[in-house]
Amino acid sequence: MRMSLLNDIPLSTLQLYLTAPYPCSYLPQMEARSQVATPAFLITPKVYTELVHHGFRRSGSFTYRPRCDTCRQCVPVRVMVDEFRPSRAQRRSWKRHRDLRVEILPLQDKTEYFALYERYQQARHSNSSMAEDTPEQYRNFLLQSHVDSLLVEFREPSDPVHDRPGELRMVSVVDVLDDGLSAVYTFYDPGIAQASFGTFNILWQIELCRKLQLPYLYLGYWIRASRKMAYKAHFLPLQGLRNGEWLPLSEEQTKC
Repeated sequence: MRMSLLNDIPLSTLQLYLTAPYPCSYLPQMEARSQVATPAFLITPKVYTELVHHGFRRSGSFTYRPRCDTCRQCVPVRVMVDEFRPSRAQRRSWKRHRDLRVEILPLQDKTEYFALYERYQQARHSNSSMAEDTPEQYRNFLLQSHVDSLLVEFREPSDPVHDRPGELRMVSVVDVLDDGLSAVYTFYDPGIAQASFGTFNILWQIELCRKLQLPYLYLGYWIRASRKMAYKAHFLPLQGLRNGEWLPLSEEQTKC
C-alpha cells in the first residue's frame, strides 16, 4: 500500500492509503483500487460530510473512494431533493408500498435482519462473495459506524389479533450528513411479486431529507456501464462529482 497526506480537506493529520488492485464488483474483467482514509477515529460526522463532498463513502468503519489505475467510471451522485419530482412509475411504487410501517432506530443487531440479508444476497447477488457473508461480516459491513447512522425498518402492518409485529420487508442503513442523507445500503424481501421496495426506499429517503430540510440525498457511485447501478439515474435531477465539482447530470448523460 502507498500512503499520502490528504490535502484537499482541512485535516492535515488524515492520511490516505491506496489499496492493492482487486477484482471490480461492477465491471467484469476490470481491476479496481481504493483510497482509504485513516485513522477512523479522526473521521467525525463533520469531517465525514467533507469527505463525502470529495467522493468518499464508507463500508463499516472504512471510508474510501475509487482510485483505479485505468478507469474513472465511478461517478459519485446525489439527488437534488427540492427539485425532484417522481415519475409516474415512482408514484405507483409509492402508492403500492405506502402502508409499510416505518421505524427509525439506532444501529442494532437482530436475528431477523441477518436472515433477510441472507435471502436478499442469495437472490440478488448469488455470484458475489456477499452471498456467503457470515453474521460477523454482515455486522462489520453495516452495523459498525463512526458517524451519525440510522437503521430503518420497513414492516407490513402489525397483526393485532395475534399480537405480532408485521412481517419485516426491508432494512436500510443511512448516514446523516450536514447537508443531506447518505444511503449506505438497503436489503429487502426478494420474494414478493410485483414489489418495488428499492424504489420506494429511495423515495422515502428523499421525503425524509425534505422533513429534515436537507438539500441532498447521496446515492453513492453511479456507473453508466453497470446494470446494477442503472436505477440511480431514474431519480432526476441528479448531480455528479466530476473533476472535483458537483455538476448536473442530464437525462441524456445518464442513458445507458
